[in-house]
Amino acid sequence: MWLRLYCLLNLAVLVFCTDKYSREDFPPGFIFGINSLPLQNYWTCKAEGAANEDGRSPSVWDTFAHEGGCPTHGQNRVGCIQIFYLMVKTYPKWKRKYQIINPKGLLYYNILINELISHGIQAHVMLFHFDHPQALEDEYGGWVSRKIVKDFAYYADVCFREFGDRVACWTTLNGPNVDVLGGYDTGHLPPERCSPPFGLNCTKGNSSSEPYLVAHHLLLAHASTVRLYRENYQVMQDKQLGFIGLNFFVSWPIPLTNSTEDTIATRRALDFLIGLILNPLVFGDNPYAVKNNAGLRLPAFSDYESKQVKGAFDFLGLNHYSTDYVTDN
Repeated sequence: MWLRLYCLLNLAVLVFCTDKYSREDFPPGFIFGINSLPLQNYWTCKAEGAANEDGRSPSVWDTFAHEGGCPTHGQNRVGCIQIFYLMVKTYPKWKRKYQIINPKGLLYYNILINELISHGIQAHVMLFHFDHPQALEDEYGGWVSRKIVKDFAYYADVCFREFGDRVACWTTLNGPNVDVLGGYDTGHLPPERCSPPFGLNCTKGNSSSEPYLVAHHLLLAHASTVRLYRENYQVMQDKQLGFIGLNFFVSWPIPLTNSTEDTIATRRALDFLIGLILNPLVFGDNPYAVKNNAGLRLPAFSDYESKQVKGAFDFLGLNHYSTDYVTDN
């Protein structure tokens, strides 16, 4: 396994434009880029929907937005639409017997990728950004169910096959630790699953168990997708020479005081926020602190799963926004 520090860092920073900085201030291999998202912009809601356009079916973020999670979101705004739910036609299920790919979705992204390349821009594809199809949520609970692991791998396979000859960098998941916390613990993000006292406004879910279950399934889906890419596409040297990895959220914790209690709490916060995702990828198992606190609520990796998850990345992307003080509770 070879690690490339490629497509590595996705920083949210505020830059004041002055004449003090130029391209020469950065290393020769430093890559600049910009991204386009669908409905993830939770704070400003300046995003696209178009859930009824060209055969696309709604995502859980469409449902979240239309039910008041994003009050200014338009009911049918047309624009940049993420691959995960544009590619599949409107069917009640998304299992293998319903694997009918939306040709307009393929056409849209083929045109987009070709246009980027024609302007000297390399396309980096993010496969999932908090918005799985609502049909999967309705059928089996989305990421709460292990069924989504195979469905996600099938979807990724279509993307690799259709776009991989022109895409050099694949990110399977964006911020899976944010998805776990926001969607299944506090419930302030779709699919709004939670329970008191951690989340107060959800009609379904269990904040004490589902976050661990979802994290497990996210990692299995990622590992399955990486294995698929490496075995069926990355080895095709005449066609695809890309890299595959994932991004995760890093809000770096530091102790509020120099006390032993706050120092230990900070280590625990690191294990739960970052280690829940990163430890299995590096060591093949969950952090001790998480296992010790969660107990049987935390699914254990089988020997086979551990081997599949460990090392399942060519790069790691870091989404860093802030540093947080931690005190023992």
